[in-house]
Amino acid sequence: MNNHYQEDGPNQGLIFLIQGYSTSDGPGLRTTVFTKGCNLRCRWCQNPESWNSYPELLTHDDLCLGCGKCVELCPEQAITLTAEAGRKIDRNRCNRCFKCVEICTAKALTPVGEYMTIDQVMAEIEKDELFMIRSGGGVTISGGEPLFQAPFTIDLLKTCRERGLHTALDTCGHAPWPVLEKALEHVDLLLYDIKHMDPKVHLEGTGTDNVLPLANLGKIPGHLEVWLRIPLIPGFNDSQENLDRLIFLSRKKPFKRISLLPYHKYGDGKYENLGLDIPFQEVKTYKKERLEEIRAYLQKAGLPVSVGE
Repeated sequence: MNNHYQEDGPNQGLIFLIQGYSTSDGPGLRTTVFTKGCNLRCRWCQNPESWNSYPELLTHDDLCLGCGKCVELCPEQAITLTAEAGRKIDRNRCNRCFKCVEICTAKALTPVGEYMTIDQVMAEIEKDELFMIRSGGGVTISGGEPLFQAPFTIDLLKTCRERGLHTALDTCGHAPWPVLEKALEHVDLLLYDIKHMDPKVHLEGTGTDNVLPLANLGKIPGHLEVWLRIPLIPGFNDSQENLDRLIFLSRKKPFKRISLLPYHKYGDGKYENLGLDIPFQEVKTYKKERLEEIRAYLQKAGLPVSVGE
C-alpha cells in the first residue's frame, strides 16, 4: 500500500476538500476532510477527483472566455483553442504545472488537490469548532480512501482527539490491518463502506476484491461504534442474494447503523471536468418505491437501516 508522506519535512496530506457544517458523516455538525488518493476504482464513483494521489486540473468550459492566454502560456503546448471545438486540453501532454490556472482570470481552469500540513488543516477545522462542540459533532476524515495517506490521516485523527473533538473515519477498509488498527486508536466512530459481499463481483465493480475489507471488519473491536455504509447501485449490489448476505453479516457483527446511499448522477460533470468518460450512463437512479422496498426488507430482518444518511 502506497503512503504519500514526506519524510524530510512536516507530515503533509493531499486534500481536495474541507467541508464544514456536514450532517451526513456522523453525529451533529461536522467538518469533513476529504483526502485525495484511492486504491479502488468504483465504476459508480461520484468523486473521480479523489482517485489520483497528485493535484489535477479541472476544466470549466462554460466559464471559458476564449481569450487564448492559456494556449500561449502552456509550456507543453497541451492546450488548443479553435472556433469549432473551443478550448481543448491534451492531458497526456499536460505536466500539471498549473501556469494556465494562474493566468485564467475567468476561473475556467482550476486545480484540485492541495498539500496541507496538520496545522493548516486544523486551522480550517477550528473555524467551526464551536458549532461542532455545541451540536455534538466533530471531525470526519474521508476520501478518496483516507488510509491511502495513512501517516497523515492517523496524525490528524490523533491531533483532533487531543483537542477534545469527536473523530470519525470513513473508510472502505482496504488497508493492512496494522494500519487500520493504528488509526482506530484515535477514532470514536467508524464509517465502514461495504460495496458487495461477493469477492468476484466486488472485483468487477471496484478493481479490487473484498477479502481484505471483510477480514478487517471482523477484527474491529466490539467496543467501537461502527456505522455500515452501503452505496446502493442498481443492478450491482441490490439483488436479494446480496441483501441476504448483508443480513447475515450484520447478525454476526451488529452495527449501530446501516446507511443505504442510493446511486445518483450528481458527479457526472466532474468526469467531464477531468477529461474522463462518464460511466454508468445507461443506469437509471432509483425510484422511491424500490428504495422503500429494499429498506423494508432489511428492516424486517432487524437491521437498523436508514436511506441517504
